[in-house]
Amino acid sequence: MSPEAQHTILWLIPGAPLAAAIIIALLGPKWLGERSRWPCWIAQAISAVCALVLLANIVPNNWVQAADDNGPVGVVASGYTWLDLGQADDGGMQVRIDLRADAISALMLAMVTTVSFLVSVFAAGYMHGDRGFPRFFAAFSLFVFSMCMLVLSSNYLQLYIFWEGVGLCSYLLIGYWYERPAAAAAAKKAFVVNRIGDMGFILAIFLIWTSFNSLDFSSVLFDADQMRFALDQHPNRLAWVPFLLLIGAMAKSAQFPLHVWLPDAMEGPTPVSALIHAATMVTAGVYLIARSMPLFMNVPDAQVLVSVVGAVTALLTALIALTQNDLKRVLAYSTVSQLGFMFMALGVGAAGAHLATAGATAGMFHLFTHGFFKALLFLTAGSVMHSMGDVIDMRRFSGLRRALPITHWTFLCGAAALAGVPLLSGFWSKDEILVVLHEASEHPQYGNYFATIYWIATITAALTAFYTFRAYFMTFWGPERFPAEAGHHPHDAPPVMAWPLRLLAVAALGIGLVTGVTHWFARYLQHTPSMEPEEHMVFHVDLMVLSSAVALAGIAAAWWMYVRRTGVASGVASRAPFLYDLSAKKFFLDEIYNAVIVLPLRLVAKLMYLIDVFVIDRIVDTVGALPRLLSAGPRLLHAGFVSNYALMMWVGLLACLGYMLGLFS
Repeated sequence: MSPEAQHTILWLIPGAPLAAAIIIALLGPKWLGERSRWPCWIAQAISAVCALVLLANIVPNNWVQAADDNGPVGVVASGYTWLDLGQADDGGMQVRIDLRADAISALMLAMVTTVSFLVSVFAAGYMHGDRGFPRFFAAFSLFVFSMCMLVLSSNYLQLYIFWEGVGLCSYLLIGYWYERPAAAAAAKKAFVVNRIGDMGFILAIFLIWTSFNSLDFSSVLFDADQMRFALDQHPNRLAWVPFLLLIGAMAKSAQFPLHVWLPDAMEGPTPVSALIHAATMVTAGVYLIARSMPLFMNVPDAQVLVSVVGAVTALLTALIALTQNDLKRVLAYSTVSQLGFMFMALGVGAAGAHLATAGATAGMFHLFTHGFFKALLFLTAGSVMHSMGDVIDMRRFSGLRRALPITHWTFLCGAAALAGVPLLSGFWSKDEILVVLHEASEHPQYGNYFATIYWIATITAALTAFYTFRAYFMTFWGPERFPAEAGHHPHDAPPVMAWPLRLLAVAALGIGLVTGVTHWFARYLQHTPSMEPEEHMVFHVDLMVLSSAVALAGIAAAWWMYVRRTGVASGVASRAPFLYDLSAKKFFLDEIYNAVIVLPLRLVAKLMYLIDVFVIDRIVDTVGALPRLLSAGPRLLHAGFVSNYALMMWVGLLACLGYMLGLFS
């Protein structure tokens, strides 16, 4: 394939969704209506096919070229100079909008575009009849464009631009039903919380620029000589960069304590939840850390903090998910918890450079598999909601496996993958994380940290299996019971919604087996610049047996409490009401934030308002009144009578004559 063809394919990946967004925005409301789905579908399909070509052909071909030329691995499609502030040697900066693809971006794009296409097909059935149908698909296409550009960015400033782009699109889609106060509030909450992380990210970009005189990945991340020079010149400055990047990733990927926005994002349409939780926004933080691994390798304490944040988040949100009764919220807290697993893996490089690549591989592998089975779970939850008349409270329905057979079996596939049932996708990727944490626990300095994190991950894996199958048994087992909103005979997903569920179920079952057994994912990812090939990739049978036993124990406990002995769960809750309330009310974190942050800021805002109205405005009004007061006398002479004006003219004339004759000298 010629370089021109490669570059065309690279530009088509984000370009097709952008074209669809523009077409739908211009033509959708007036002419296309519900046919707005077609530009979106076609664009997503083009993007997905091009991403698969990139994965299978373009990036591997550039491995060969790199080996021959001893140059950086990857392919760059030139764009244009977006910002020109002079030469870097003179303290200036040039920022180009180019597309850069290598192994890590190819894997990300394959997952993002494939999942997005299937979600868009499902969304056409789910959103049928909605009055904002074109607006939904325009924002959907713009979201995918922003995410693709983020992954294909060649420098940090370009990445930040589209980092903000996915934030804007999430705001538009979470608040899609803006007439609902809860949806509008959730959109604002997501936007505001992410601003905290964005401040950390932009400060990191400033420090990178002042340290390297460049923001290009090729100079900052892939040039070992440039890295050594920057470390010699600015060691203290570069020590702050990983911590600031972590703050940005914590907000975007909803890590504690900035995780509170993601569960509330359920107020958007369910396809939006699938898109945000599986393929787009929340994966950006994990990608940022994995991409920036050379910067993190210089600060082991920052890497340990990455793992600690992930461990706290994973365990905390798993405990919250145990008692949630909203099916979508169970899955939302599950997403936050699984992102915590990815963060745990990304920090193991502190235990040795040889583990950095293994940790990044394990974290990205889990991100890859999680994208498929979590999209499946959210879409099946949307199918349940669609059939139950928009009711999603699991206490109001049960026994749906007969009424919704397609939804039932596909949900079961996703639940089994998430729980880590042996040989399914979640099992392989989660096992990789446990392996790297176990190996990191042998480090002489940080071993105790990683040993604790390993056991937290193991306990969280058991909780994941329990709350996932709790949701499954509460929804699909027990006596058949429907809410009044569902009518007498609820129907399963129509074909336009069912086929994406079937295809995602196949991926949830098999994609981890194909890539995990063969170690294909690890071998492919290691062609990313700055990732060193692992010396050995072996199966740890003892850890695999332990993780399998943990998953099966969690499933068995859920079956015992919600199928076999249905009164056990309520009995446990009544015996430990405080612990139950602690979990059900999300550890009161929203209330704590309101009391400690929101209310004081509102009081400050109220005080500023009072100062503005009663002090600033009074001063301004007084200054404005002075000319009025000073002009009171002259105004009496300007009463509108011609005789008065004639008199003043004579007085003025006499005064001038007197001055000229020296009478007033």
